[in-house]
Order: sequence, then C-alpha cells, then structure tokens
Amino acid sequence: MKDVVNCIEHLRLQLERHRNKGLKELPTRTIFIDPMLLALGWDVRDPDEVGLEHTTVDGKSVDYALKLNRKPVLHVEAKPLNDPLEDIKAITQIVNYANGDGVEWCVLTNGIRYRIYKVSEKAMAPDKILFDVSLDPKDAPGVPVEALASSLSRISRDSMAEGHLDRFGAEMFANGKVRKALDQLFAEAPPALIRLIRTTIPDPSVAPAQIQQALRRIWPGGVAPDPVAPRPGRRQASPSAASRPRMPPGYTESHHTAGIPTEIVEIYRSLDSICRNMAPGQVVQRFCKMYVGWNIGDTVFCSAHLYKGYLRIWLKVDPRSLDPALTFARDVTRIGHWGNGNTELSISTLEQLGLSEPLIRKSFENSRKKA
Repeated sequence: MKDVVNCIEHLRLQLERHRNKGLKELPTRTIFIDPMLLALGWDVRDPDEVGLEHTTVDGKSVDYALKLNRKPVLHVEAKPLNDPLEDIKAITQIVNYANGDGVEWCVLTNGIRYRIYKVSEKAMAPDKILFDVSLDPKDAPGVPVEALASSLSRISRDSMAEGHLDRFGAEMFANGKVRKALDQLFAEAPPALIRLIRTTIPDPSVAPAQIQQALRRIWPGGVAPDPVAPRPGRRQASPSAASRPRMPPGYTESHHTAGIPTEIVEIYRSLDSICRNMAPGQVVQRFCKMYVGWNIGDTVFCSAHLYKGYLRIWLKVDPRSLDPALTFARDVTRIGHWGNGNTELSISTLEQLGLSEPLIRKSFENSRKKA
C-alpha cells in the first residue's frame, strides 16, 4: 500500500498545478490515471494486463480493461480532470459496456475521484455504486491518506486476483438488502413472526401488541419511543425553548442517504445501531437539514453527515483527550461545523467506526448525565 500512498501524495501536488487548467481527457489519463494504475499493480504498458481503448464483445470502446489471465475483470472509463462524474448517461454507459462484456466491476474516474460500480446489482445504474474515493484534500479534510489508499487498494491487481473486491461488494450490498427487509418486517411484523417471538419469550403474559411495539422501539428502523409518562402527583418540568433540540420539519433519512455509495450508507447504519444500542428504546434519531442526530432525552450525543467518500461524525468528547493513534479524529473547537460537539471523526471504513465506538460511548455517557 506504500506505493499507493506515495502516488496519492504525488498526484495531490499535480492537482495543485493543473486544477485550473481545464485538463482534457488524454492529459488527465497520462498525468493522473496511468500513475495510479501502476501504483495499484496494473502495468498499463502490458496489453496482456491492461487493454487500452479496449473493444468489448458488442463493439463498444472502453478506455481501460484491466485483466487477469488476459481476461477483463474491471473496466475503467476516464473523464477530464474537472468532470464531476455525476452525468447519469455516462454512468449508465460504462455500466452497460461492462455488462455487455461480462465484466462485474467498472470505474468512472477523472483522475482524482474514483467511483466503483458493481455491474450485476439489480438497481438503476447510479445506485450500483459501492464506494467513492476522492484524492482531493479539499473533498476530504481530516481523512488520512492511508485510509484513501486502503479504499483504492480494493481495485489493485492483487486484491482483484484474491477476490477481495468481490467479497467486500457482496457483503456491503447484502447488508443493505437484509437491513431493508428487517426494517419492513419489524415496522409491521407479520403474525407468524409475532407468534415465533411470543413462543420464545418465557413470559406468556407479553401480548402480541406489546411485541409489535417493542420491535418498533428496539430495531433501528422502528419508530421513536413514546415519551415517558410523568409520575402520578409529580409535576413535570417544561424544558426551556433553548434546551429543546430544534428539529426542522420535513427531513427524512432519504434526504441524507440519496446518492450516497453503498459502503458509506452501511457505515451510517452501523453507527445508527451503535448509538441506539447505548440505551435501547431510549435513544431517538433526528433528521435535520445538514446532519443526522442521536439524542438521549433532549441532548444530542452524536451527529453525522454523509459524504460520498466518508462519514463525518461529531461527538461531545474533550478533543484534548483524543488518542493520537486515531488519525481520523481532530479538534474542531475553532473550526465551523454542523453537528454537536468539538471532536470530529472522518470515517471511511467500518474498521475505523469500530475503533471509534469507545468515543461514541463516552459522548453518550457525558450527555446522559446532562439529560
């Protein structure tokens, strides 16, 4: 991975030289894409390993066909340096070309951003995206170069030969499908599921309606818990307007997840599970315009914003206590940010999220004391 890290650092210097020059496709390939492919182990000078201007079985032309045993396993389509890579027609075209050539993976890149698609997924072409990596430090401030290199290394020659990308893609897309199915099941559980749960519970007094309500409270896809009723004879204090979280109406989860690659959505859903499991049935998820928040009582202990290449998380933890080994964490006390808390995490992998769980718990405990 050292070669990929060095290449990213070199390409960032090139980006500063060429950012405003309106580089067209050919120089973008020469200056940016070819060096990265070489760093990833693909020899662009060997036609048995990399087919340039590759002709697919149905006569279409692709900029690069990366091969194992002389057989294409990954298509790469190049665009000019400043192309945003958002054109649906271009995305659909590269996916269709790969599908027609019997290739499972394709990449759309402008030399700085790499967008990786799983061709066989049963979805519209833009929704087949697995992950998105940008080498531009302006796109991912706080994300370590090593994390970017790790993500890009999934399309390295060694990774493709060992089947790492196939396994990772299958896992990420399967997780999303299973979560969606469970959301639907637990939101309105069928009678068969209710009966199964009831026969498993040793207490026969638990009614089917209680099981349904519990599923909605406990499962992340369920509804928010009902407020706790005040104790008899005790007057409940009304929180001040300043202490109530201001929740703009009309925002939903899809406002934050639309157009986001599968890997980042899966990291977000894993974060949701971590936050809710801090206090099952008590943690409430809130959707605001610029971030998703998790509350205990009226206090937000975790908030996050989904970017295409990573998840940004804010926690109420003293930044001075951060472990220097957590290179994806930083102090934003003096930097403007959307969420609540002055410790910011830039998470691009599930492994990084796992390392962050103690910090999330600390933020939860700090906030619960105030709730």
